[in-house]
Amino acid sequence: MNVLLTGATGFVGSAMVTKLLSDDVSVLAAVRKSLANLPEPVQQIVLGDLSELKEIQQLSSVFEGVNSVIHVAARVHVMLDESSDPLSEFRKVNRDGTLALAGMAAKAGVKRFIFISSIKVNGEMTQPDSPFIPNDSLIPEDAYGLSKYEAEQGLLALAKETDMEVVIIRPPLVYGPNVKANFASMMNWMRKSIPLPFGAIHNKRSLVALDNLVDFIALCADREKSPKAANQVFLISDNEDVSTTQLLQKVAKAQGKRAWLIPVPVSWMTSVAKLVGKEDVANRLFGSLQVDSSKARNLLGWKPVTTMDEQLQKMVKAKY
Repeated sequence: MNVLLTGATGFVGSAMVTKLLSDDVSVLAAVRKSLANLPEPVQQIVLGDLSELKEIQQLSSVFEGVNSVIHVAARVHVMLDESSDPLSEFRKVNRDGTLALAGMAAKAGVKRFIFISSIKVNGEMTQPDSPFIPNDSLIPEDAYGLSKYEAEQGLLALAKETDMEVVIIRPPLVYGPNVKANFASMMNWMRKSIPLPFGAIHNKRSLVALDNLVDFIALCADREKSPKAANQVFLISDNEDVSTTQLLQKVAKAQGKRAWLIPVPVSWMTSVAKLVGKEDVANRLFGSLQVDSSKARNLLGWKPVTTMDEQLQKMVKAKY
């Protein structure tokens, strides 16, 4: 099987390269500029900036012999976006670039296009035990989520007009070796045994281990193994939801540390967060965000290949 992968040097993309090579899949990495830090078996094609794909129609020749495209590259969500028009910038890459890439793939005869979307398409929070499902009819207000939603709609329309199948995957928070940002900070807090006022949080959040995500993506890329994935939307998770308190305890345990979590009432911390303009931070720490990943199991027979505890141990060995 031959796969064209975008975003091959990123957090998810680099793990995807390792997984595909281990499965004896031929990988063609579409990169912005020539790179030397990809494994030797991986072929590289300079794709340029996704926002300019509409002007590079000659790149359609790179899809010759490709069975599936795994599209991971994106303009990612950031907390403090300094762009004067974030939605426009997100759309250029996440919607327009994606649809241009998919259009060229379809014309070249590629049979399947896997799009890594985001749970932000569904929304930001759920009520406990009321998880998001793939066919929720919510249109996101967040600029990043909206650009992904619009890309999804365009891809599904393309699938109806061509012979190319589309698979859409919306992961929640992804964690694994080499994770950055907030999850890495949390690992450091627990390693240093810093006392935190998070000992009485009873929310529920779904996460997906990097190993589980790339395993599911690889399954969807293989049409023979996943014929029922065609033109479907999947939410994917570890299938073991945890509270913020439980997650911090697991992170500490993985590092052989004790979690010093003070049981401060959530209502107090939420009030303080609102006063200092950190309500969004409070929502992520104290709110619930659950996804129903049963479709992946019931339709495709997929099961997680690792547990949360096992992935955290792997992260510690790799120093996050």
